[in-house]
Amino acid sequence: MNHSAPASPWAATLTGAEHSLILYFLLLAGLALLFGFVRAYVTRGEVGPRYRKATIARLGVMGIAGLAYVLMIAIYLTGYESTDAGWVPSGLAVDLTTVRFVEWSLTVPLLCAELLAVATLLGPVARRARYLAMTLSFLMIFTGFLGVVVFAESGLRVSLIWFGIGCAFWIATNVVLVRALRASLPGLTPEAATLFQQASVLLLAGWTVYPVVVLVQLFTEGGAWTAATLIALTVADVVIKVGFGGLIHRVAKLRTAEDVRAGQDVHPESIWISSVKQSDAGVAGEVFLAEGSAVHETRTRPLGDAAVGMSVAEAAATEASG
Repeated sequence: MNHSAPASPWAATLTGAEHSLILYFLLLAGLALLFGFVRAYVTRGEVGPRYRKATIARLGVMGIAGLAYVLMIAIYLTGYESTDAGWVPSGLAVDLTTVRFVEWSLTVPLLCAELLAVATLLGPVARRARYLAMTLSFLMIFTGFLGVVVFAESGLRVSLIWFGIGCAFWIATNVVLVRALRASLPGLTPEAATLFQQASVLLLAGWTVYPVVVLVQLFTEGGAWTAATLIALTVADVVIKVGFGGLIHRVAKLRTAEDVRAGQDVHPESIWISSVKQSDAGVAGEVFLAEGSAVHETRTRPLGDAAVGMSVAEAAATEASG
């Protein structure tokens, strides 16, 4: 087999069985992600505002991935033609891989944000970790896209160079997330810490599937290998996105219940996990004033009203004329 250029999975002719298996798993993934989005939307109120970023990220992951799989299914159905020799790919088949990388470019950074949203990092430390993890993970996916798709015809050596660069960003992303995990564990209850560890292991261990599959694609060819790699990537997508999201949601619920029990936050309804009550509905506490004050101190508003588009100069002129 000639390794002057990487074998392209979108150039392989598929048998009827291989074509059906790939379609089955694509459809299964799309429906699973649709269910994940609906569940994330319906249960968004179970999490307190302190951890709401995790819910937003989860909804983004499920929504983006679900729409991407709808597009991938459409491309797959139109990108192969049934012939006597099997299912022969057209020029559209490569777009299946392109759409997958575009989806990862958005959802992988969001997965990092989802994990960090329930960590115990605070303030500038939390923001720095989030921005760094999201940036590094995006670069990980983008450099992988360059090696697998953009420079696919430039030879195996070029693809391996880009693969190595992507692995460097992958390692750096893991370092940021593992540091956040280690810094967070001492501040979590044992139950929340266990779930947080499980979610982190699922995410980071699941990510190892992708570079392995990329290497397989670079050194193999044929319909059987194409079907195996596409199915592996699809299964990994569902397990990580749906499974990880469910674990993070439970961590967010536990931390919300802990905040309510400690009197640090309120929540409009009781919190239950697996039919076990974690906290009663939290009610708003008494509003305290500064010592010796009967009312809250008022703050002077600046001139101008952004709501009506009035500039500072116009507001000053209006007040002078009035």
